[in-house]
Amino acid sequence: MAKVKIKPIGDRVLVRHLDDKEQVRGGIIIPDSAKEKPQEAEVIALGTGKKDENGKVQAFEVKVGDRVLVSKYGGTEVKLDEQKYTLVREDDILGVIA
Repeated sequence: MAKVKIKPIGDRVLVRHLDDKEQVRGGIIIPDSAKEKPQEAEVIALGTGKKDENGKVQAFEVKVGDRVLVSKYGGTEVKLDEQKYTLVREDDILGVIA
């Protein structure tokens, strides 16, 4: 994978959504605009870290390469070099897929 040109700041995490396997049942194809955003994603880059009330940087609970579940409506979508990414706060990550 090529190095991504986006470096998140603070407690933000850059993820790339993993597409659900498209299923067609009964000959009906659902257009992309009607599909839900997938919740499964891969962590691409980590921010600089969230600071506690004493100014100490807290470590992230996820690492680059982790497969995670993210909040369905959380984050900000960005497009870079024809690839879509989402910037989410670490709090929007619901869990790591083991």
